[in-house]
Amino acid sequence: MPLVSTNAGPEKVTSPSVLDSQHGSVRPLAAEDLERVAALFLTKFRRRRHLRDRAVAETAEYMREIYLDPAGQSGASNALVQINPQGDLGGFLGVLKARYELNGTTLKAAIIGPLMADPGTDHGSAGPQLLRALHQGEFDLYLTDSANRVSLAFARPMKYQLLPVHCLGWTCIFRPAAMAAAMLHRRWPGLPRLILDPGARAFDALAKRRFGSPIQPSSSHRVHHEPMDAAQFAERLPGLLSDYALRPRWENGELPRLLALAAEKRADGPLHFGGTYDETGKILGCHAFYGQAGGIANLLQIQASGSHWGATLDGLVAAAWDLGCVGITGQTQSRFMPQLFGYRNVFFRYAGGTMVRSRIAEVTEAVRSGDIFIGGLMGDRWTRLSSDDFGH
Repeated sequence: MPLVSTNAGPEKVTSPSVLDSQHGSVRPLAAEDLERVAALFLTKFRRRRHLRDRAVAETAEYMREIYLDPAGQSGASNALVQINPQGDLGGFLGVLKARYELNGTTLKAAIIGPLMADPGTDHGSAGPQLLRALHQGEFDLYLTDSANRVSLAFARPMKYQLLPVHCLGWTCIFRPAAMAAAMLHRRWPGLPRLILDPGARAFDALAKRRFGSPIQPSSSHRVHHEPMDAAQFAERLPGLLSDYALRPRWENGELPRLLALAAEKRADGPLHFGGTYDETGKILGCHAFYGQAGGIANLLQIQASGSHWGATLDGLVAAAWDLGCVGITGQTQSRFMPQLFGYRNVFFRYAGGTMVRSRIAEVTEAVRSGDIFIGGLMGDRWTRLSSDDFGH
């Protein structure tokens, strides 16, 4: 999400902290803040010059769902607002609470989302105040997977660890003209498809030899791919994470609830799940992506055990192709980069900074060695704030 700035470290608990100063104060997000925060979000990140009541109301209700009423959590919101000395909203920092485990120890994690300040009421103090308040909280590690370039520079002196490979996005093109048309239609929904689609089909017919089926034959006839539902995905994903020293710890139905929230995202189509299995039915890997016929599939999560990343990636690409998608895009991971290099028509780009900060030496070492599960469900790109156009 190109809207995250980042923050830092684990510190002592100060309960819902309120920092008072001559520049204002910081406190947890409250229900009465939602409409003002929603309006600021639409102005900053959806470039809305004229705010409609419907868009503000829909955005505010969604923020209530993820920041004020997260299922299974209690207490004050982890998201923060800055109130200036005049009592106006000066800024907002979206924070989602999560749990990790490392060597059997449970760690509290803050997943950092949108950081924004109102230029009309803020004079450069909102951002630093929000970050200082967050750092005085209860968390053992802080992470983001979608920081923009300004945030990268801002976080460097805060001793964040950058995961360069995770900062990249990858795109595999199936049908180039249809993909370009899908991108144009998403940017300008009013463009008539009757103008774009016929030309795209004609060009792709000519380019068929260069951009053929991306499906690669499996190296083993013993491997097969099957669709699954959200409940099956939630049941099987945690078992594939044992290779990571620093990995999420979902309890009491948290993962199914998280997937239900992720399924509310609308920009790229419905959420689809699939698994890769050996001849005995043992799960080797699984994937989840958003997609619909004629659109660009958007990877939410992919995970494999051991050496089975190639087969799992093959299953993902085949599922998107069979659905009728014109291409697929997603966040990279170091563990399947070698397999990505084996595909034709794959391109890489900067997609958002992935960074982690902690004062715990073992956490720092796990991050440094790439032994952390991060991104996808352990990020904020699954939220509607990352892509959806509210009020339409």
